[in-house]
Amino acid sequence: MAQNKHADRFSSTGFIMSAVGSAVGLGNMWKFPYVTGQYGGAAFFLLFMVCLVLVGLPILLAELAVGRGGRGNASSSLTKLSGSKSWGALGFLSVAGSFFIMSFYGIVAGWTLHYAVLSFTGELFSTQDYAGLFGRFMNSWLPIGWQLVVMLVTALVLIRGVSEGIERFNKVLIPSLVVLLLLLAVQALSLEGAGEGISFFLKPDFSKLTAESALVALGQAFFSMSLGMGTMVTYGAYVQKSQSLGKATIAVGVGNVLYALLAGLIIFPTIFVFSIEPTQGAGLVFIALPAAFSAMPLGAVFGGLFFVLLAFAAITSAVSVLEVPVAYASETFGWSRPVAVMLVGLLCFLAGVPSALSLGEDPWLSFGGRALFDWVDFVCSNVVLPISGLVITIFAGYVWKGVADEARLSQAWFRIWLFMLRFVAPVLVLLVLLYYAGVIRI
Repeated sequence: MAQNKHADRFSSTGFIMSAVGSAVGLGNMWKFPYVTGQYGGAAFFLLFMVCLVLVGLPILLAELAVGRGGRGNASSSLTKLSGSKSWGALGFLSVAGSFFIMSFYGIVAGWTLHYAVLSFTGELFSTQDYAGLFGRFMNSWLPIGWQLVVMLVTALVLIRGVSEGIERFNKVLIPSLVVLLLLLAVQALSLEGAGEGISFFLKPDFSKLTAESALVALGQAFFSMSLGMGTMVTYGAYVQKSQSLGKATIAVGVGNVLYALLAGLIIFPTIFVFSIEPTQGAGLVFIALPAAFSAMPLGAVFGGLFFVLLAFAAITSAVSVLEVPVAYASETFGWSRPVAVMLVGLLCFLAGVPSALSLGEDPWLSFGGRALFDWVDFVCSNVVLPISGLVITIFAGYVWKGVADEARLSQAWFRIWLFMLRFVAPVLVLLVLLYYAGVIRI
């Protein structure tokens, strides 16, 4: 990175908040609840936490160490530390993955903004046909408009830089997220009959666990920490040398679990009180939950707060995801940050328009049984990111000789971490890759 970018670093608190903001996105609030509902409730949640320790934390620390050691983007850091452009080419996978992830992530983030507006205005609750409402929205040009809003907000944050932009933004939004989470959790737990949902989420029934549950938990642990996207490598490049990466890794992991826990305590009591099936998939958030909010006192207010919560979580992650290709473009082509943000943001928005249109009824952007949106999501999330995760584990575990100096763990903890990084995490991530690629069938 250019020399002027070297001076633009996170403070200790700002880095942890920004890293937590990157990790706790829609994957925790939108995907985690319905995946938990599909694969066993509390037992799956415990399995998810185990996988977080086995896979999430070791790779997270490795990505941060590589970023701080290389002081570059997700590609150049590997080149600098290895002295080989081949490793840089492998690192570019995460840059490309982040670009295309942002192209569809911005679409879903836009949905949350749209539903927040619908909820606060009361329009969301003027109908009982929530599936029809969502379908009409998807068949309009509105998703593209809201996608543009998300991209503009994200760009405005990134243009201001690391300390004045990313850090300051997260210092405002992460505490706001906590307040909203606690407020909505208290409201959900106070509903009459909430105990059944709490029991489903927190009382384990291990008989419900299967081999497939374990692979899904592994995948969720990997994806929920923003691993393989290059975000933590990029953020690591902005971390002060005095920052303890080990402590920061634990803080991000704890924040991730607490966020998922509070999300579950909001959603499961609500859906059980209103007899909503917890295994119905993505429609749980945009179709089923509005029906629940409409039936409760002050539903428009709490529904609006819920979708604002989703939007905040989405945009904090969007900031970190878009920063990856922005950092790459700025360093590789010598562009200033404003130019890199505007050009990369524009290209990312344009790349996302076909995906947004593919979710309508017109099948021209669907093939192989999937819409283009689903194909981009599938390839990035289930192929590119696990491969990028494997690249980091192999690089930090076997190739880079300075990993111990950058990680700065005690000798005992370093040995444990290195064992996890060399032998446990690669095997488990490979299983995730093979499972989602369809090679392993259960």
